Amino acid sequence: MNTVNDKWGIIYHPNAGRHSARKRWKEIKEYIDSKHIKYDYVQSIGYGSVQQLAHEYAEQGYRTIILVGGDGALNDAVNGILSANTTFPKEEIALGIIPNGVFNDFAHYWGSDMDYRAAIDWIVNYRRKKIDVGVCSYYNGTKHECRYFVNAINIGLCARVVRITDQTRRFWGMGLVSSFAAMISVIFERQIYRSHLRISDDHVRGRFMNICVGNARAYGLTPSAAPYNGWLDVSIIRYPKVWQLLKGLWMLVNRRLLNHKLVDVYRTKHIRVLRAQNAAISLDGRILQDIHYPIDITIKPEALTLIIPN
Repeated sequence: MNTVNDKWGIIYHPNAGRHSARKRWKEIKEYIDSKHIKYDYVQSIGYGSVQQLAHEYAEQGYRTIILVGGDGALNDAVNGILSANTTFPKEEIALGIIPNGVFNDFAHYWGSDMDYRAAIDWIVNYRRKKIDVGVCSYYNGTKHECRYFVNAINIGLCARVVRITDQTRRFWGMGLVSSFAAMISVIFERQIYRSHLRISDDHVRGRFMNICVGNARAYGLTPSAAPYNGWLDVSIIRYPKVWQLLKGLWMLVNRRLLNHKLVDVYRTKHIRVLRAQNAAISLDGRILQDIHYPIDITIKPEALTLIIPN
């Protein structure tokens, strides 16, 4: 008799920027079926539903949960798994990713692209690795919250890009176009945010354009970060002049941002954000709402089991 231990639990999160979502899932399903894999499948119905679906899969005893989605949906899946009440260690749950977002930065870190066939083949091979998970703790005005992340937290410019992208994508669709338009409009505004951080035992104060805390490479903002070394990388971008901004964009594309003279870098296990005046905050591409300072950001080593390429 088959049990959930023998099956994949698949969550399909359609890309809001793709008009061929049904066609893509049909192709993915046909390839999975060709491998004679036992699985159960659910489709998310919007923001937040992925977390609930992953939570239910974990509590039902599935040992392999597969997300077909992008970075934001991945964050929801991770939080669903790690918040579940299971009768077995949560490290026994292996999470696999079939990229289906606009950027898929965390999947790209492991060498995966939009080729679903290669991703499925890797999952079938079932090579697993325990990875670190970042932890963001804060008060929302009513209760204390704890949210996990695998890629990065951004405070300031990058989070504002996410916020604008979310608003325009829900209206227009076209995720990549919306993201690019938001990035251009926000970057050249060059807004700065008066902030106060405590990084380990050091107090860092100033007017910053963006603060990134990365567990992985974070779209190039923490290119040396690795989600298995027990550390968080921090990059702080100070206020640039226009020519410095253009140079910084070039260095970001070429993965040399940390060499920019207006970027300060740290490696730590604990950051306390005491103040970031009027700054938006995003976590793996999800905007955090109702944040009350201070925010504590820490690392939880080897908290999640990921299926990785050969």
